[in-house]
Amino acid sequence: MPLECTMVCLDTSEYMRNGDFGPSRLESQQDAANLVVGAKMQSNPESSVGVLQMSEPRVLVSPTDDMGKILGSLSEASVQGHLNLVEGVQVAQLALKHRRNKNGGQRLVLFVGSPIVADEKALVKAAKVLKKNNIAVDVVQMGN
Repeated sequence: MPLECTMVCLDTSEYMRNGDFGPSRLESQQDAANLVVGAKMQSNPESSVGVLQMSEPRVLVSPTDDMGKILGSLSEASVQGHLNLVEGVQVAQLALKHRRNKNGGQRLVLFVGSPIVADEKALVKAAKVLKKNNIAVDVVQMGN
């Protein structure tokens, strides 16, 4: 696989306490994110991965190739507030913009397990910025 910088964006909203995925959506999301991170890191030794939480968006770890930091930040994510998808995507895009290795592709992996309460115009605007900057987006939907 080619060199790639990936931001894993976690949904840490109150909806992630739901127990429809055992033991909770948050823990299931962390397990899935762990698999994504492992695959990205094994695909190319120079690839880097960062982690961001999307409720009250903040970067838990900047894009790095240190697996220990990444896995530690995945377990550090805690449930709080409501999902802020648009702001989370904007913060992730900025983290990708300021990555160390400017070579290779850019990708966002968004984990979403709660309703998206955002203005359609804001979503379209964020999508256009991502397209303009050649940032690929993968969305993992949890729940119904």
